[in-house]
This record gives sequence, C-alpha cells and structure tokens, in this order.
Amino acid sequence: MARTAIVTGGVSGIGAATCRALKATGCQVAATFYGNGTDARKFSSETGMLACEWNVADLDACQRGVTEIAKALGPIDILVNNAGITRDGTLHKMTQEQWRSVIDVDLGGCFNMCRAVIESMRERRFGRIINISSINALSGQFGQTNYVAAKAGIIGFTKALALEGAARGITVNAIAPGYTDTAMVAAVPSDILKSIVATVPVGRLGRPDEIARAVAFLASDEAGFITGATLSINGGKYMQ
Repeated sequence: MARTAIVTGGVSGIGAATCRALKATGCQVAATFYGNGTDARKFSSETGMLACEWNVADLDACQRGVTEIAKALGPIDILVNNAGITRDGTLHKMTQEQWRSVIDVDLGGCFNMCRAVIESMRERRFGRIINISSINALSGQFGQTNYVAAKAGIIGFTKALALEGAARGITVNAIAPGYTDTAMVAAVPSDILKSIVATVPVGRLGRPDEIARAVAFLASDEAGFITGATLSINGGKYMQ
C-alpha cells in the first residue's frame, strides 16, 4: 500500500524536488504552500500532486489541513518540514516582527505540523519525520540571528522527538543543506553569491534534487535504524 507524505513549502525549490523524489518511490504526496499561488498552480499542473494552502505558523490550520489530506490520501506516514522564511538583519536593527515571524514559521511550523501528525503515527506505530534545517544552524551567519536560532532549534527538536518516537516506530531526522540553487539563494546579490560559492570546496551550489534524494532515503524503510541524526549536505563548506 502506498505511503502518504506531506511536504511543507513543497511547491518550489527543495520542497518541489522532494515531492517528486517521494512520488518516484511510490508515495502519495501532498505539498503545502502559503501565498505563492502561481508556483502552486504550476506545480500541480506539472506533477498532478495535491497542493494545499495554509500557514504552518497556525496550529489550527495545520491540524485542519492534515485532516483534509488524510481524508483524501490516507493517514500521514511521512512528514517533511521544509517551509521556511528569512527576514535578515543585524540584531541591533532587527524588529520584533522580523524575529517573531521567522521563529513562528521556521521553528513553530515544525512543532505545529509534527503535533498534527504525531498521534496518528504513534497509534499506527510508524512514521518518518524529516526536518529541514540549514548549514547556518551549525556555522552561524552574520545578520541571521532569527533564522539561525530557528534552524538550530529544529536540530534540538529533532533529537528530542526522535527519543520520544523511537519505541513507536517513528524516526525523526534533520537535514542541514548548504547553499542550494533555489529562489531564496538566487535573491542574494550576485557578488555576494559568487564569494560564497568560492568558499565551497566542490566549487558550486547544491542542487535541490541532491537534498531531495537524501530526504527520500530517510523516509524509506531502509533508514529505519537512523533517528535523531543531522545530515549535512553542503559540498564541504562546513564540516563537523
């Protein structure tokens, strides 16, 4: 029987590549989005996959959305928490709104979505949760105290939930991508982006499909003994 997956922020970039990778393994996949309706319509048209709109920062919306997807596709077996935003600025200039919005979406969204699926996973004694963190959670980044705090929080959250889920057949892992060829990275000024690429030992940006293949592996039965781990995929830019 096909497993059902939800990928938040799944209609573009790493999220869209992840949806395609999971579908290729035989999963039924639904993507979430918020605000970027043009991307969502294009994604659904090209892939035939369900795209549902809600704000992952809203717990009630997450619970309603998960319920609707479960009705359409079946109980949720796999959750990929990929949705995230940036609101960069040095701390001495950062507003509370910049801080709060990133924490609420990037970290709060991870809690909200996990909370919406965890009871069903525990009852069925199976689950795969993959949380997308960032290289900057490990290395730090100037002008991103909000984003780094949220993405580092995801790593701690992942370890704690992995301990809670292990006895119930639920694995919880994180992936920390390096700089990847997405719209978010494309928005970085070209001179800055060039200097970043120069510091990556493999000499290029990552590709969304490279991250997606790792997600698909962690979602598979073959990865059942991997939990609480953080997989760094960054071309050697930051090594732990």
